[in-house]
Amino acid sequence: MAERTRVVVIGGGVAGLATAGLLARDGYRVTVLERTDATGGRAGSLTVADDPAAAGFRWDTGPSWYLMPEAFDRFFELMGTRTEDQLELVDLEPGYRVLPEGLPPVDVPVGVDRIAALFEELEPGAGEEVRRYLAEAGDTYRIAVERFLYTHFSSPAPFLHWSVLRRAGRLVRLLLGSLENLVDRRFTDRRLRQILSYPAVFLSSRPADTPALYQLMSYTDLVQGVQYPLGGFTALVDALHRLAVEHGAQIRTGVEVTRILTDRASANPLRRIPGLGRIVPDRARATGVLLSDGTEIAADVVVSAADLHHTETALLPAGLRTYPERHWTTRNPGVGAVVVMLGVRGELPELAHHTLIFSEDWTPDFAAVFDSVPGGTGASNSVYVSRPSATDPDVAPDGHENLFILVPVAADPTMGHGDAYADGAASDQVTRIADAAVALVAARAGIDDLASRIIVRRTLGPADFAERYHSWHGWALGLAHTLRQSAFLRGTNNSRAVANLYYAGSTTTPGVGVPMCLISAENVLNRLRAAGGSI
Repeated sequence: MAERTRVVVIGGGVAGLATAGLLARDGYRVTVLERTDATGGRAGSLTVADDPAAAGFRWDTGPSWYLMPEAFDRFFELMGTRTEDQLELVDLEPGYRVLPEGLPPVDVPVGVDRIAALFEELEPGAGEEVRRYLAEAGDTYRIAVERFLYTHFSSPAPFLHWSVLRRAGRLVRLLLGSLENLVDRRFTDRRLRQILSYPAVFLSSRPADTPALYQLMSYTDLVQGVQYPLGGFTALVDALHRLAVEHGAQIRTGVEVTRILTDRASANPLRRIPGLGRIVPDRARATGVLLSDGTEIAADVVVSAADLHHTETALLPAGLRTYPERHWTTRNPGVGAVVVMLGVRGELPELAHHTLIFSEDWTPDFAAVFDSVPGGTGASNSVYVSRPSATDPDVAPDGHENLFILVPVAADPTMGHGDAYADGAASDQVTRIADAAVALVAARAGIDDLASRIIVRRTLGPADFAERYHSWHGWALGLAHTLRQSAFLRGTNNSRAVANLYYAGSTTTPGVGVPMCLISAENVLNRLRAAGGSI
């Protein structure tokens, strides 16, 4: 490119930073615009400067499970480096602990043989069955990585490859069936069912609504294993930021994009190419972005790594929306969350680095998240607890523990804010949910004095996600991976109305999670390369 193509990336989260790095390394002149005062987005970092009791504590505010290591390896290789040169990874053993209601704790190991032994111990005959299940999950995982993740579905080619065609019958059955039914047909012990079904929550969904295709998630945590990057996901964000800058990207924080500028306000459905007689879609072109202070930044390409609903309905004129407001009436925003970040005096060996607390019957838990009406008060009693201080000495002072509790709730910003970022106290509802979560962890883990040992507490609520990150309905993870929101049905990573506008992040393909955000960045790069650099 004689004149370097100018790219503006909206949003400095994982997807935005990854996109910026890849495009800058490929020769584009990239500017990242992030509305908050730091990069990372939902993969943020919190310290509390105005509370002496919080000195020495640092919390990751979002992702905490390092899964799909090859996605990280592939990204860093594209950036001309290696994962081991950027991150110090620790293998977690056990991968995680489960605290099932009314039953003893279960430490979940890594590796097929050890998983089979655990399953056999809890349910005679389940050992051989889980071997078959994980073999199928591994095959599904490999075909997904090879054919369905690193693509933008602009052609039917992924579906026509021989490796897909010979599995077509099984893949269709997995896509149309639910993860819950697949697991429940093969296992009877409640604990085993929950271990194999809970990954649906990582996909911002529930087992009954998640396609059985996502059995592949069990391959990632039970076979590949769970790792932790020292420094938390903040270390990953720092690496993404650093690499993008090293390759020439400019990153600006504290600036908000309020509009994507275009050469016209609507697109004509079709136009005829002069001299050829060929009819093609007549799309507008993005010319840059407008900031909240009135500044205009020109661009040849715009990539929005912001929430897709916000991008389409707030940043584009009505005549240039691929996904107008009516599109969203049938969409599922997925899981909301109340996040409770605690600094605790003394050690907490009752909790592993990752601990999952499950209700005996979790159907009401999922109903509270997915079936509540706006303004509802429910929250799940099946929660996730991270104790990074079990592995990382730098997230809490000596003799203290760092806890992060994620309580799934409805994606409903009327629940209010926490007190981590918003001025003033947390809303009454967020406070009640946080209090109940602390009591639940104390009771299930047998830490009777947990509440009295808390020396600092900060919370996030759905309104924080809605306002800080423009998350549609205050979702915490991304659009739910239901059948209608998976693979090519999830949407496209480019605008159909604006020729040089692209999308990255958890609300577009391939989906939810840090690895998916890295993949979405590569998919933008590949689409740009295929289009000749700018359209």
